[in-house]
Amino acid sequence: MDAAYRIEDTRQIISPALILYKDLLEANFEGMLTIAGNPSRLRPHCKTHKMPQVTRLELARGITKHKCATFAEAEMLADAGVNDVFLSYNLVGPNIDRAVAFRQKFPNVALRVQADHPRPIAELGKAMTAAGQTIDVLIDLDVGQHRTGVAPGPQAKQLYQTIASTPGLGAGGFHVYDGHQHQKSRAERATAIDAEWEKVVALRDELVRGGLPVPRIVCGGTGSFPIYAAKTDPTIELSPGTCVFNDVGYSEAFPDLVFQPAVAILTRVISRPSADHVTLDLGYKAVASDPPAGKRLTLLDLPDAEQVLQNEEHLVLRTPRASEFAPGDELYAIPRHICPSIALHKSVYVVSQGKLIDQWDVVARDRWLTI
Repeated sequence: MDAAYRIEDTRQIISPALILYKDLLEANFEGMLTIAGNPSRLRPHCKTHKMPQVTRLELARGITKHKCATFAEAEMLADAGVNDVFLSYNLVGPNIDRAVAFRQKFPNVALRVQADHPRPIAELGKAMTAAGQTIDVLIDLDVGQHRTGVAPGPQAKQLYQTIASTPGLGAGGFHVYDGHQHQKSRAERATAIDAEWEKVVALRDELVRGGLPVPRIVCGGTGSFPIYAAKTDPTIELSPGTCVFNDVGYSEAFPDLVFQPAVAILTRVISRPSADHVTLDLGYKAVASDPPAGKRLTLLDLPDAEQVLQNEEHLVLRTPRASEFAPGDELYAIPRHICPSIALHKSVYVVSQGKLIDQWDVVARDRWLTI
């Protein structure tokens, strides 16, 4: 096991526990900055960390623009000192009025949102106008994932014109997310991304020629981060998320990325039910269960152990090394998908140079804080 994950004294850590290794986190920040070239190009997504302390560490490095997916995350960012927040989620229902409430509570924060349909655009404009507020709206472009958005073309052009002409709204640019691009080869990933990027640029150029501003294009996620970073278009804002903590899934999917997992789960043996079985206190209430059963984590101490059963509070391993372990023994696991794993924990234990130094609350794991 990598010595970087060892902790000198774990007696005060209640397992299963998320351990945030501050030294590795800071190394990942430096990796982000190296790829981006300049902190002004970054708009990192806070969905992975959801913590004001992490946000402040980014602010201290000159990363002033941030991205989120919920109003709880937006509020956390604003409370942490961020003055430029992009909420990259289509607003419907009560979230229309929450956007107004956010603008009223944080008048000095530039809140930007996205849309892909004329109905919520009209509703948002009406609500903002009634409140005497304005808000920038980015058009959500579908570049192949088919989750949300509208494809670059005539419909997108018309929708952007609608945003620009709606009272209370400003044309804020484009949101371009391509989470479906998982090519392990960086060259193949770049080829696929570039094919869609040409359509985005063509739409942007057409709108600008028509007199409409496209001040920013918020691009990609962690997998496409280095591809967009290599481009020189001044409107690009890079929005990686997972790389601040990294995980097993991203390390395997994108070997060209240089980030090391900065979060592990401390787990303890609670039973040894047979000669080749060990049971841990690491159920799927403590680690993301969207990866397939048996592949939700990697055990640093037992990488070859077979994960044969996982329930809400138990993880059963089959290993010929079972006799080496007794109840109370500790192991460390790296989640395959860190973002939802973070949201399962109220707080993280912070470790630096092998010592427990703090405990940080996962403030924005809820759907709402005060707004």
